[in-house]
Formats: sequence, structure tokens, C-alpha cells
Amino acid sequence: MFDALTGKLQTVFRNLRGLGRLTEDNIAEALREVRLALLEADVNYRVARDFIAKVKEKALGAEVIRTVQPGQQVIKIIHDELVTLLGDGNEGLDLAGKPACILMIGLHGSGKTTSSAKLARLLRRQGRAPLLVAADVHRPAAMDQLAVLAEQVGVPAFVAPGEKEVLRIAEAALRKAEEEHRNALIFDTAGRLQIDEPLVQELIRLRERLQPREVLLVLDAATGQEAVNVASQFNEAVGITGAVLTKLDGDARGGAALSFRAVVGKPIKFVGVGEKVEDFEPFYPERMAQRILGMGDVVSLVEKAAEAVDEEEARRMEQKMRRGQFTLEDLLHQLRQMRRMGPLDSLVSMLPGAQGVRPQDLSRGEKELRRMEGIICAMTPQERRNPAILNARRRIRIARGSGVRVAEVNTLLQRFGQMQKMMKKMGKFQKMLGRMGGGPLPPGILGR
Repeated sequence: MFDALTGKLQTVFRNLRGLGRLTEDNIAEALREVRLALLEADVNYRVARDFIAKVKEKALGAEVIRTVQPGQQVIKIIHDELVTLLGDGNEGLDLAGKPACILMIGLHGSGKTTSSAKLARLLRRQGRAPLLVAADVHRPAAMDQLAVLAEQVGVPAFVAPGEKEVLRIAEAALRKAEEEHRNALIFDTAGRLQIDEPLVQELIRLRERLQPREVLLVLDAATGQEAVNVASQFNEAVGITGAVLTKLDGDARGGAALSFRAVVGKPIKFVGVGEKVEDFEPFYPERMAQRILGMGDVVSLVEKAAEAVDEEEARRMEQKMRRGQFTLEDLLHQLRQMRRMGPLDSLVSMLPGAQGVRPQDLSRGEKELRRMEGIICAMTPQERRNPAILNARRRIRIARGSGVRVAEVNTLLQRFGQMQKMMKKMGKFQKMLGRMGGGPLPPGILGR
């Protein structure tokens, strides 16, 4: 995400770091490049203008710190202003009320139904008991889609096939929530190709009846500046409490995210970063600013890892590694856990300085992981647990079954053999330390 903007800002920062001292001229030159980068990223021109003015004012008035290079000070000022522009801090949901009602609104095709299910999954994982309500009476497929997604995320859905009155659906959903002790109702409302009077009136009636704590506008981030214009119109017509930006993983520019708070005056609360139900995150301005500036986002990466990895399973795997009992079946499990965390390019983008990694290298790495998984899946359970039985005939069969050459099967087995030897050595070293009173190795050294 934001690849184009990040690349241009990195070039500006490289030039800034080389400055021996700051002058009004070289600051103006650097900020001119920053402004162009923001405008090319489809940031609202007033937002870009005000942002540059604030950075320039602070940069020229900054007290020079001897231990910090002048250019680094300007980069720090840009970072701080970017965080302020994005919204200072994460603004969570207001879930007061019994039950708490959340209206999901937006134009047709913005991702309301999918985002509703993703939000329900997030609330369920936080210990809430959500209920998804199919309140889109104009697109029959929306009700079916919501029911399917609800099953995927393990949350019940209230669907009233044939009902054309939204308020009756709302009343019935409230009764169902009370009967089943559901404490959060997420209403997937109808959208249009454009904002029109019938849509607005329907949403106003629903809002008056439900008195929701949250009215979340779902926006397609890839539409850039148009998304912010739509948000302004919805806010004036209905009144929103925040936004959900979808398809942020495919938005190389970032104009919607950077302009939204300044133009609309409401916070971005969540972002969709992929097609899977787990690709949904609370919006943290500081983390997003760090990603945009090429500083990575290690906190989000750790959170993804914690969500994907079962702690008990990790302990069991560590014990197997120490005893040298790690099998190809375990390796397959590890590969699948890594895949659950998301695409490789998404994970690498969270690492500081990862902008230097070429996309083709990441693509090659992703294919290599899939190929490894395919080779292991072509083996029988017995072969995975005991690779020593893999003779030439078996290897030929596995290569055919996974669509690779025999040489690739051999390479995988050689690497796995080297990995096993290394783990056995580490296990022996651990025991030796224990006998000498050295205690256990630091956490993480054996793959945790």
C-alpha cells in the first residue's frame, strides 16, 4: 500500500539526510518535492498545502539539536505532522447500549457486506456476541452473501427473505438479539451507485429508530479523492461517526487515507487490507505514518503473528525442535501458519527499510513457499514423518503429484536435512548449558 508515495518520500528523505545545515532554500526545495508527492498520491490540494505550511513553519523554527542531523529533524517533523493529519490516535468503537447498534453505510461496491462480516469477526474475538443483520432490501444477493460470510466468521445472521421494509427488519432483529442475548448488532444497509434521496431517507429512518452509537461509512480507498467527496456528502446527509477504508492493500497512492480526517472531520476507525475475513485492522495513525514513511510497522507484524500462532502449539513445536524430532509435517504446519499471516509482500512491508526489496523477489519468494507446500502435500503422512524412506521412485511420484521437477524435491529434502541437523546441535547445546548451570536459551532463538 502507498508504494508510489513511499518511494517518492524516500528519495526526498535521502536528500534531506545529506544536508549539513538547514536553510530556508533547501527546506523549501525538499518540501516542494513532498508537496508534489502528496498531490500525485491524490491527496486533497488544500490538505497538502496546509500540511506543507505547518511542516515548513516548524522546520524553520526548530531548535537545532547537536546530536541529530538537521535533515533527520525535518523528517521527524514530517512524521509528527503526518500522524496528526491521519488522526493522532486510534478511536475505537462506542459500544454503549444494550445492544450496541452499528450501521454500515456506503455506496454500492464499496465492500459493506464483507466489512460487516469482518467487523463481526473482530468483535467476536474481543469477547462480544455480535449479530449480523441483512438490511439491504434492494440487492437480494446481499442477504445471501451476508449469510455465507456470517457462517465463515462464526457469527449468526438475521435474514428476512422477501421483506422489503427496513424498519420491520430492524424491529425483528432487535427482538432476536434480546432473545439470544446478542450485545452488538451490525446492520448491513443498502447502497446505490450514487447518493440519492431515497437512500438518504431510508438511512435517516433507520438511524432514528435504532439510535446507533456508530454509523460507519465504508469507502473504497482505491477511488482516492472521490472517496473523500462521497464521505463529505454522506456526513452532511446522514451524519457519520467514522469510516472503514477498504481495499487499502491495492491502493498505491493513499489519497483517501491522508485526506479523510482533515476534510470530513471524522476518524478512520478500520481498514480492510485484503480479501480474507481476517484482513481487517483497527486504524492506528502512527503505525500508518510509519509505513508511509518507509519506517515499517513492527507492532502490527507482531500482532499478526500472535493471532496466527497458537501459543500452546508453539511450545510443543519448540520441544520437538529441541529434541530433533521436527518433521516435514511440522514444516507444513509452519508454512500454513505463515500463510495465515497474509501475503509475503504485506508482511515484508511492515519491516523497517523493506522498501528496497524488489517486488519480483517477493513474488519469487511467495511462489517458492507455495511450491514447498505443494511438494510436502504430495507426500503420504508416513513420508512426511519419515523422509528417510523417500527413495528415487517415491521422489518421482511426489514431483509428478506436485507439478515440479525431481531436482526441486531433492533440494527441499536437502534443506530440511540441514535444518534438522542444526536443530539437533542446538538441542545438545541447550542440554550442555543446563548441566553447566547456564539456564535455558533466550526466547526466540529456537524459532519462537
